[in-house]
Amino acid sequence: MSIFGALDTSVSGMQAQSSAFTNISDNIANSQTTGYKGVDTNFINYLVQSSPSSNGADSVIARPSYTNTVQGTVTQSTNPLALAISGQGFFNVSEPAASATAGGTTQSFQSQQYYTRAGDFTLNKQGYLVNSAGAYLNAWPIDTATGIVNTSSLAPIQISQATTPPVATSSVSLSASLPTTPATSPVNTQVDIYDSLGNLQQLNLSWTQTGTNQWNMAAYAPGDLGASTAAAPIATASMTFGSNGTLSALSTTTTNAAASANTAGKPATLTIPANFGNGTQNIALDFGTFGGTAGLTQYAGTSLNLQGASQNGTPPGNFSNLSIDTQGNITVNYNNGFSQAVAQIPIATFDAPDALQNQSGQIYTASQGSGSATINPIGSNGNALVTGSTESSNVDIATQFTNLITAQQAYTANSKVITTAQQLLTTVVNMVQ
Repeated sequence: MSIFGALDTSVSGMQAQSSAFTNISDNIANSQTTGYKGVDTNFINYLVQSSPSSNGADSVIARPSYTNTVQGTVTQSTNPLALAISGQGFFNVSEPAASATAGGTTQSFQSQQYYTRAGDFTLNKQGYLVNSAGAYLNAWPIDTATGIVNTSSLAPIQISQATTPPVATSSVSLSASLPTTPATSPVNTQVDIYDSLGNLQQLNLSWTQTGTNQWNMAAYAPGDLGASTAAAPIATASMTFGSNGTLSALSTTTTNAAASANTAGKPATLTIPANFGNGTQNIALDFGTFGGTAGLTQYAGTSLNLQGASQNGTPPGNFSNLSIDTQGNITVNYNNGFSQAVAQIPIATFDAPDALQNQSGQIYTASQGSGSATINPIGSNGNALVTGSTESSNVDIATQFTNLITAQQAYTANSKVITTAQQLLTTVVNMVQ
């Protein structure tokens, strides 16, 4: 190797250490950046010519080594919408393409799909989940009528904060035990229900024992337009209980009311009509199953033993908050107690995640080296979602300082070779003089 070859090699060494300095400085600067993945440096030797008797000048280059698969520390956050992935995978996110349309309620997005581990999401004024770098979280929408997740559509989810309309009560479930020897007759219970406008109404159920294991039930609704007095029930029914105390028969003679068939093991339901001023509102009274111990029974006692009564109606409700469970289900909660799942967050995985292309804001795009993303529900690839938490940078400061000292020494040593070569060349020039 000639002196000039040594100069070339040393220059390449300084350039390679400069690249290492760049990576180290990036890592140190982003040691507190949520979801940041550090960049290591690999040094590669390039040999121009070499033989058993002669070693020609060579050079070294620096190549980045990405650590996208190295988990950062998962830290609890005060933000309930913050998310962290435990294991492999990335959140699917989108970048805005332009400003919001007139009215500021919608946003357009780039067609390019992005991926990130930065899960410090918050709800912006337009109702989108956005992280601190401005990336919009993508999810699968859920059909609110059927609860089915549409896995063919992955897009930013906009959460409506409008008032939810009321839901008229259509079903009342009752779990109670009638007494075999009532101290008073009839025995009563009351259930609060809602009409189609969300007004609170009362449904009073009154049972009268007519014989051994025989009962009549009358349903009263004071707010019903056809029931102006307590003596005018909106429906009546007859019930028979078996020797084991379970309901065996149910029937009604009320017009527009209907009782289910008396089949053991099948639901015991009485559907009654009500009218609170907005047309007929059919309400199904669920008494459990024929022959079943859950629901309406008859056991020893002198008073009705009510274990539980519930109904499916709700009044109008205002947006309260948003919650995300460990399966990635995004649920909108209202101040009337009503909750509705609107979307599900999936996870993107890659065959070679370290080959993803870095972009600004801790986001990545797929590359030829990484392969295409595989989108699956959380947990399908051994990963998990940690709610109310974020993933910290995976940079270790102590390691970076060690690398910094090593790079500094290597850079100085290369510069020393150049200084020495210059001195040797000066000696050669002086010989000529």
